[in-house]
Amino acid sequence: MLAENSHRSIEVYYGPCWGGGVFVPLNPRLSEPEILAQLRDAEPMALILDPDLAERAPRFLEEVPSLRAVITAAESPAPKTLAYESLIAGSEPAEDSLRGGGDLAALFYTGGTTGRPKGVMLSHANLVVNALNTLILSRLDAPPVQLHVGPLCHLAAGGRVFTNTLACGRHVMLARFRPAELLSLVARERVTGMSIVPTMIGMLLAEPSLGTADLSSLRVINYGGAPMPEAILTRFMARLPHVSFGQAYGMTELSPVATHLTPEDHRAGGPRLRSAGRAVAALEIAVADDEGRMLPPGVAGEVVVRGPTVMQGYWRQPELTRHTLRGGWLHTGDVGYLDDAGYLFIIDRKKDMIVSGGENVYSIEVEDAIHRHPAVSQCAVIGVPHETWGEAVHAVVVLRAGHELELELEQLVANCRTHIAGFKCPRSLELRRGALPLSGVNKVNKAVLREPHWRGRSRGVN
Repeated sequence: MLAENSHRSIEVYYGPCWGGGVFVPLNPRLSEPEILAQLRDAEPMALILDPDLAERAPRFLEEVPSLRAVITAAESPAPKTLAYESLIAGSEPAEDSLRGGGDLAALFYTGGTTGRPKGVMLSHANLVVNALNTLILSRLDAPPVQLHVGPLCHLAAGGRVFTNTLACGRHVMLARFRPAELLSLVARERVTGMSIVPTMIGMLLAEPSLGTADLSSLRVINYGGAPMPEAILTRFMARLPHVSFGQAYGMTELSPVATHLTPEDHRAGGPRLRSAGRAVAALEIAVADDEGRMLPPGVAGEVVVRGPTVMQGYWRQPELTRHTLRGGWLHTGDVGYLDDAGYLFIIDRKKDMIVSGGENVYSIEVEDAIHRHPAVSQCAVIGVPHETWGEAVHAVVVLRAGHELELELEQLVANCRTHIAGFKCPRSLELRRGALPLSGVNKVNKAVLREPHWRGRSRGVN
């Protein structure tokens, strides 16, 4: 399926699972070459298109030999396409295929926008166990009204489809994240819960109608998918004191939730507010060094996970699968540590870590310090080439609306030094107008920010 969020997204999540197939949600915001690469890799039999993408059907049929049908929800189907609603109306109900357990249920594509696509193979059991885990964590006292904000081609948002259905909930769809539209939809549909990413929280805080919107129905907001600056989180919690907050950490390869920071943890505050919480039911979390040795609490290394939600592997990529699942653990590529109580603290993605003058600088830590400056609305920290140190810390900042302050590097560094060591502070500053570039799943796209600085150079980071 190549489409924005709609009721059809829910149908396509469940239909193939019932009928004996495999569903493959693709991101409509990707470029056509990227979409074609994923289609050729997955080799689907059928493709369901948004009405406004129906004109691409002839090209997809020409370029993807496996396709037997392109289906669109348009009222007047384009040439070489079938009508979604007519097919349903003219068909008999399908028998339950009785697939389940370890049978393949879905491929979710993940990773960057370069190189070979990575299709994550998830079984029925993977998705069911994750849904049960998140259902337990939700502790609902009534059927929820869940607003699906993030794109359902991404499992961070898509996992809530299964959880909400198990909870007998109502699904409310938002095709694209627009802060004012989201707030209006919460009020109109009496939404009780939603899952968002940190960039959305920053944008909601900047939305003028936040102060007047009727959000009284909201009971819980879950966030995850990217690092959450503590300063932004604290401001958002203060604006919505009646809402319970939960954080989930994970990745598509984990179906996707691995840890959870509870509402009680949020209300308690303190250092653990900077953590990603503790392992969910049936999962084990550990931290390992480069040789695969498990590290004690407080020592940073790569976060590794094992349990029933770990993916089956990468579609048709056995070597990458073996490398990622070596030693019986899924290697996440995230750097972090555990405290004595099992709370996980994520320090950085391995690829985002900056090595400057032999010192490891974790971009998340620097971003959190920058967010504490009152003029900052958004920021991203990247490593840029430096002749002496190898890499230097570079900050890309968007100023808050209404702030006439023209932020200087010296001012930013002075503020950062009250929170982090001097060698971690930015060495250069770039002020941007408008929002930072986002990926299709609303995360800051650091690859786009790095590209002009590293063009023609090798950064030496996998």
